[in-house]
Amino acid sequence: MEKQTSGKTGREVTRRDFIKTSAAVSLAAMLPGAGSLFATGSDRLKIGLVGCGGRGTGAVQDCIASSEGIELVAMGDLFKDRLEASYTELAAALPKESLKVKNRNKYVGFDAYKKVIKSGIDIVLLVTPPGYRPEHIAYAVKSGVHVFMEKPVAVDPVGARSVIASSELAEKQGLAMVAGTQYRHHQPYLEIVQRIRDGQIGEIIGGQSYSIRGWPGDWGEKALRLMNEREAGQISEMEYQCRNWYHFDWTCGDFIVEQAIHQLDAMNWMKVMGMGARQARTGKEFGNVYDHFAVEYEYPDGQRLAHMCRQMEGVSVRISIRITGTRGTVYASGNIAQISGEKPWAYEGESPNPQVAEHADLIKSIRSGKPLNEGCRIAETSLVAIMGRMSAYTGRELSWDWVMKDSELDLRPPKYEFGDAPIREIPIPGKTQLV
Repeated sequence: MEKQTSGKTGREVTRRDFIKTSAAVSLAAMLPGAGSLFATGSDRLKIGLVGCGGRGTGAVQDCIASSEGIELVAMGDLFKDRLEASYTELAAALPKESLKVKNRNKYVGFDAYKKVIKSGIDIVLLVTPPGYRPEHIAYAVKSGVHVFMEKPVAVDPVGARSVIASSELAEKQGLAMVAGTQYRHHQPYLEIVQRIRDGQIGEIIGGQSYSIRGWPGDWGEKALRLMNEREAGQISEMEYQCRNWYHFDWTCGDFIVEQAIHQLDAMNWMKVMGMGARQARTGKEFGNVYDHFAVEYEYPDGQRLAHMCRQMEGVSVRISIRITGTRGTVYASGNIAQISGEKPWAYEGESPNPQVAEHADLIKSIRSGKPLNEGCRIAETSLVAIMGRMSAYTGRELSWDWVMKDSELDLRPPKYEFGDAPIREIPIPGKTQLV
């Protein structure tokens, strides 16, 4: 799989693109259209899965649960064992009429995504580690296939610009691109966004977002096992990094990009100063990424967003956003959405699964002939997280314009093949070069 040239986008990012001082209005710009399904509602759509890990397997189930007439016909992954484990799980969970993957449509290797996309599908679910996402998106759009893309969609500025270019091409071709940033499809958040737009909390002053949590799943155990396999010569360095993808910059983007993007997704800003390090996850098995970040985003008119994220074992959990205005304050976390101040309010409605809703919105937009395109916005949100990481890694204050237009940071390896694969050193602020 060869690298693609990024081609710097000429798209200007103006203050209006970023929310009229309200970070949440940027979220509102992503809300799905109001198109209705075709009258029959029975048009069958064929989907293909690229990336057969836990999230990919779950995305297939979410997609099929979201709408009638969806069938999985092709699967691809870098590793055969992952693909077969996913297929076994799906075979046990899905109705037979929804799982129609023949052995000839199971693809393995770095180029598996191309074979899935060219297998005659209508929609591709791109759920590999995010380092591959820009190239996979570009190939899907050029091939005329609708895209569901798990968050984030890039791990560096070169990748983000590529996704913006793909989104612009998708717009011209009438293709849908929906991202796995589920808050955009979560009813409590949609309601609170509308209230912010209606002026219920007044003018926005600033906000805070938090993604403070423990280690994700069994990654600590898994990372140590994989490192031992590599040191014993059982797997190559490249296979080690690909399987232990959560702990390397080029595959994951670090967890401020891969995970904390959910909290940053409602807020886009223009200048950033960040810091971070690794204090708990210090072993070699944890690659070259940090375990905590503290970042401040500053808007030209003086509004500020403070973002903190952490992944350490045995810590308290806080996953939320807070937006402060002149007349009130918004607090949102999971199914909770509240406003305090002059006009107090709390969401009391239903909270359908947003990971299912995002697929329902994608499919509805395709069948209505009004394809939903979230590509540019999710690329920008990914870049917001990326610039926070870049600031923390280098110790430098960064501007949005420079990161969007001028940064040449490209974390991809020189080539995609199993064998040796150099690892960048753990970043040290003040020493790590800004690219």
